[in-house]
Amino acid sequence: MNGMTKNSPIWIAAAVLFAILPFIFQSGFALNILSQMGVFIIFALAYNMLLGQGGMLSFGHAIYFGLAGYFTAHFITLMGEEALPYFPISLIPLFGGLAGLICGIVVGYVSTRRAGTTFAMISLGFGELVTASTLILIAFFNGEEGIQTDRWVGPEPFGINYGSDIQVYYLIAIWCLLCMIAMFFLTKTPFGRMSNAVRDNAERVQFIGYNTQRVRWLAFALSSFFAGAAGSLHVMNYEHVGFETVSVAQSGLVLFMAYIGGVGHFIGPVLGAILITILNSTLSDLTEAWFLYLGLIFVVIVLFSPGGLAGIVMMHEPIWKTSPRLLASLVVPYIYGIATTLVALCGLIGMIEMLYYRSTTFSADTSTSIYGVTVDTASVVPWLVFIVVTGVGVYLCRMSYPGMAHSWNAVINDIKQRMVS
Repeated sequence: MNGMTKNSPIWIAAAVLFAILPFIFQSGFALNILSQMGVFIIFALAYNMLLGQGGMLSFGHAIYFGLAGYFTAHFITLMGEEALPYFPISLIPLFGGLAGLICGIVVGYVSTRRAGTTFAMISLGFGELVTASTLILIAFFNGEEGIQTDRWVGPEPFGINYGSDIQVYYLIAIWCLLCMIAMFFLTKTPFGRMSNAVRDNAERVQFIGYNTQRVRWLAFALSSFFAGAAGSLHVMNYEHVGFETVSVAQSGLVLFMAYIGGVGHFIGPVLGAILITILNSTLSDLTEAWFLYLGLIFVVIVLFSPGGLAGIVMMHEPIWKTSPRLLASLVVPYIYGIATTLVALCGLIGMIEMLYYRSTTFSADTSTSIYGVTVDTASVVPWLVFIVVTGVGVYLCRMSYPGMAHSWNAVINDIKQRMVS
């Protein structure tokens, strides 16, 4: 109860933010992105129950997301045909969660008997198995076409029919907030602590009398429940579900969300889901090499910030708690470092775009648009320009990064001296 009281201002602020976002971003495109964010926040947090809290690296967790979506689509369709009694659409994520839970219990019983690399390979095998089944079992999955459904199937309270995007957004927002609260408080329970202990040292947990396989199995099942709820909301948003929702690519995408955001912090997957959704919705229209950039972002995070975006934010927690003035002293070095990084990226992205265009285009036209400017990829001049810009940016980065490190160390040493005195 104390934990709920302590964090209630955060959840109230989150509820207010969910409520006002549609008034800030009013276009249909913006509402669609916001709805996607809500779905993937649930999915990424569900995945983090495995990876971040339980130490289980899964390459096939999308099958619970996708299978719940298929069951939900069939369920809604049968209700619309009056073949099944009506179930409130507002509560449909519970049905998807139940479908994900059942699948998670069955698959998890087998998968969680092993840990580490073996578990990861088993999850990959199940992911490929289900993906192949969607193309073979046409009667249920309908092959590559997937299943189309209609979310407007019956009377809801207060005149809601989910015919408009704004109503769907608020449905997703409410369930996103409820699932976030539930998963957060799960981390504070004895089970959550035990799941962390199994992640850190399974042998010690087993030595004191706990069944580590059962702990992993329960974490797997609960994670599958929330992934299934996200899958139901995905179907509500798009009124369609296809084989891509259970694919390894979808599992990889949620892995990227959790890891880029930061698996060591609860807020990490939330940040990752928001960032990847925005980039996927915007950059995919700007460049065909979007997945290449996503891979580069992932590599950079792994190499230079294993704690993800949340780890970078939490590095500054001692500073803002000690003195906002110390945090302000880092603004100028950070701006300088970010600016030099953007210069280097500007040149690097230009070269990548020209290389990608030359390798994927077979027409006689060698011109393409980069940064809104038409460049001839067959000419030497654009290549030289981007090479020079990249070189200058790298040189400036080598000049600015030591300054950032020096400023950071000076602030940390100042905090340590204050604590000692």
